[in-house]
Amino acid sequence: MATLRFLGAAGVVSGSRHLVEAGGHRVLIDCGLFQGEKELRERNWDRFLVPPASIDAVVLTHGHIDHSGFLPRLAREGFRGPILTSPATADLLGLLLYDSAKCQAEDAVYANRKGYSRHSPALPLYEERDVDQALRLVRPVPREVWFDPAPGVRCRFHEAGHMLGSSFIEMELAREGEGSPLRIVFSGDVGRFNAPLYKDPVSPPPCDYLVCESTYGDRDHTPARPLDELEAVTNEALHRGGMMLVASFAIGRCQQLVYLLRTLMAAGRVPETPVWVDSPMAVDAMEVFKKHGGEHDFSEAKMQGVAESLASPFVRMAKTANESKAINNHHGPGIVIASSGMMNGGRILHHLARRLPDPKTTVLVAGFQAKGTRGRTLLDGAEFLRIHGRDIPVRAVVKKVDALSGHADRHELDRWLGTLPAPKRTFLVHGEPPAARGLAEFLRSGRGWDVHVPTIGETVDLDA
Repeated sequence: MATLRFLGAAGVVSGSRHLVEAGGHRVLIDCGLFQGEKELRERNWDRFLVPPASIDAVVLTHGHIDHSGFLPRLAREGFRGPILTSPATADLLGLLLYDSAKCQAEDAVYANRKGYSRHSPALPLYEERDVDQALRLVRPVPREVWFDPAPGVRCRFHEAGHMLGSSFIEMELAREGEGSPLRIVFSGDVGRFNAPLYKDPVSPPPCDYLVCESTYGDRDHTPARPLDELEAVTNEALHRGGMMLVASFAIGRCQQLVYLLRTLMAAGRVPETPVWVDSPMAVDAMEVFKKHGGEHDFSEAKMQGVAESLASPFVRMAKTANESKAINNHHGPGIVIASSGMMNGGRILHHLARRLPDPKTTVLVAGFQAKGTRGRTLLDGAEFLRIHGRDIPVRAVVKKVDALSGHADRHELDRWLGTLPAPKRTFLVHGEPPAARGLAEFLRSGRGWDVHVPTIGETVDLDA
């Protein structure tokens, strides 16, 4: 008997954890943190639904924290199997997980000092030593190469186009006798077609079961091109005379923004303006991006006649705390790219606390914002934003750039699926309920597929 158990990202966007059990073995697909509303974040403290020591292996689609951020806690609780992922993801994982541990520790210290946590004392979910343990388990595997995470289970990675190193997973489960294996595809996060810096996702192979993301399953992105949309909002922000604050994921979105801004400035479409990358992790990630240069697509720069580069004289790297604080001394137009992408923590909060009350400030939201995050609160028109126990008045202009979303929308997911024969059943995950329901109806009506939206904790018998 083979079963698929949804331990996270079912009915919600974050907390990606899908457990496959077959032949007495357990393989976990992704191991992410729940993010967003407090009720979701508190799930990170729940006892894992199976003993971590009983899991044979983790197969990781990519490094974003909602897919990888629980790995140190899993190792802390006894997991000792391999963590199998693409080489680029393996190189990025340390940056992401150490930063996650650091942010949690800093937030706990700050909460204890200011007394705004309901827990006494506030504690981090895991520490750097737990990250050390998890990273010792990481094993890189190239794309398109079969590997065996457990007896009777084999997998291979394919390009997903979502960020550097991102992959979707093709899995085969052996059956008794000479029958063909049972095949499952896990989409991870599917990127967009013609996205800046990243290659297009490749089409999935035929499968018996498909586990597909549905982040934007009920809607389509605007047809604007990323360069054009970023050019318009940046020129408007600079003309206003203040700072443009961009909350960005330190790995992936930050490098896209630097690349596009560098291209726009070099082409004369945006004035030469100081740009700060205010994130130690993002600064270090630049070197990983250069190491894996063959995975990049520099089409936008080539069309503008600009050299293929992720840096320019106008990009300043703020790695230390003092370099970050020095940005406060800048007056006039400028651009700050800082993490975290959903404004849940990190250095972006200090810039927001300082500059949100200034009507000359522009806050650029350049990615999906989960329900309950500060980013979603700003987009929903909040007059105040609570940061470190204080209500900060929002007088800044808040803008959203849809063209930079890293997730495929409804029709792009349909394009990714291409001519895929109907799986026996398709499971939609990584979507808030309206998005998952919307994509389910789209696939039922357009393709005639059997589609199910699972709930957290649900187990499906794959042999039935």
